[in-house]
Amino acid sequence: MATLKVGLVSPEREIWSGEAKTVVAQTIEGSLGILPGHAPVLGVLLDGSVVTIEPADGGERVSAMVGSGFFSVAGDEVAILAEQAEMGEEIDVQHARQALEDAMAGGGEDATPERRARARLRAAGIEV
Repeated sequence: MATLKVGLVSPEREIWSGEAKTVVAQTIEGSLGILPGHAPVLGVLLDGSVVTIEPADGGERVSAMVGSGFFSVAGDEVAILAEQAEMGEEIDVQHARQALEDAMAGGGEDATPERRARARLRAAGIEV
């Protein structure tokens, strides 16, 4: 069975790497679902979105919040280079909820803090 070699990294650390069956990421052009054999592509990640990875070993699906960055596919290798990234299992849900409340109360023109807070909660498995 063909698989993808996937690396999700931020400037601070490698968030996840390994073999995967599928990867789904949101780019500024829309959602991309990647399977083995996908055509080469380079995209800009949607700031405040969620990347999901289905590990090839049948393990639990990986969800991570990502800030701005890039998404690259070439020869069954997927590189996700995010300015910010956080695994769903590492997210402090109470803190993320407070960040969302604060962002919504701020009412500023920049929607990035609200998008990021919502993405953190979705990555943690909380629909908002």
